[in-house]
Amino acid sequence: MDLQILWDALLALVPPVLVGGLFYVIMRGILRADSTERKVYAQMEAEMREAQGLEAKSEKPAKAQTVKKAPKTTPISGQKVTKTTKK
Repeated sequence: MDLQILWDALLALVPPVLVGGLFYVIMRGILRADSTERKVYAQMEAEMREAQGLEAKSEKPAKAQTVKKAPKTTPISGQKVTKTTKK
């Protein structure tokens, strides 16, 4: 096997690896900035609420109320059950 072929193959992989690394660094920076911004905004909001004498906002959202399902009914004898589809 010729070493020139191996060298060319390795050099061909350099640009995609560099672009992938650059993409990783940029996305990591964006995600870290977003999470930091959310933390700072939450702190600012808590301070403003405290200054106004309002109740602090809870970290966890309130649980949604569960709605009971309607009981399943069976058709009265003699009724025809049909299934319709929209076109």
